[in-house]
Amino acid sequence: MSRRPPARWPAQLLVGLLWCLHWLPLPALRALGGAFGRLLYAIGRERRQVALTNLRLCFPELSEQERVALARRHFVAFARAFLDRTLLWWAPRERLERLIRVEGVQHLAADGRPTIILAPHFVGLDAGGSLMTMLTPLVSVYSNQKNPVFNELFLAGRLRFNEPVLLSRQEGMRRAVKSMRAGLPFYYLPDMDFGARDAVFVPFFGVPAATITAFARLARLLDARIVPCITRMTDAGYTVELQAPWADFPGDSVELDTRRMNEYIEAQVRRMPEQYFWLHKRFKTRPPGEPKLY
Repeated sequence: MSRRPPARWPAQLLVGLLWCLHWLPLPALRALGGAFGRLLYAIGRERRQVALTNLRLCFPELSEQERVALARRHFVAFARAFLDRTLLWWAPRERLERLIRVEGVQHLAADGRPTIILAPHFVGLDAGGSLMTMLTPLVSVYSNQKNPVFNELFLAGRLRFNEPVLLSRQEGMRRAVKSMRAGLPFYYLPDMDFGARDAVFVPFFGVPAATITAFARLARLLDARIVPCITRMTDAGYTVELQAPWADFPGDSVELDTRRMNEYIEAQVRRMPEQYFWLHKRFKTRPPGEPKLY
């Protein structure tokens, strides 16, 4: 006997409630997000421990009290960014253009080379992605959600503007390469632990971190420009900072290029540590013989 698929109505009800939130003014939405974040910190024991473990590894110079305070601020920033997604999914384009400012847009100007937009995992990542799709067609990678209702919602939100080419993480990079050769910039998020496959262990805050090498290999294969993209949550919305293309990249080896990427991301995290995605098990994959950290 085949198993029935799970009922869709609970997720649909939640989506309906989220839809109602996009009518709120930003201060009210942020206040609600702050309360939600404090609740998540109180009840989310597993993710709270993941965040605190990450912060102990990356900021050993802080006291435990300072790390707890930083983790609390991160949960608030994370929850606010999550509720802000209701705006990205349903608010009119004109409202988003008022809420999301962009700096350095001139760095997107093509010079005949493919472009990789390096977008680290700050909480404002989705706002940056929405802004980028409003500026230009692009290609990006997404992770399938387990719940089909949320998977449809996330995909529809990413497809609102300019019809970007979205690739499932399971597809590999062939279509990304083809799209970049056709002139589309690649909005790429390469700073998560996806296991040891196609990864090297390079330091992140001094801790060996399994880091995928596709970023460096794509740059070498296509002689691509690297344009960093940092999205900061602000009281007024978000600021997307497009920085000048990297000089002397790619370098001497894939490992050194991957190390440079981690060093760059680390420097950006130190600018706004509460907004980096500490809920992810960044150090889950360990070098052979090393103990688990979570």
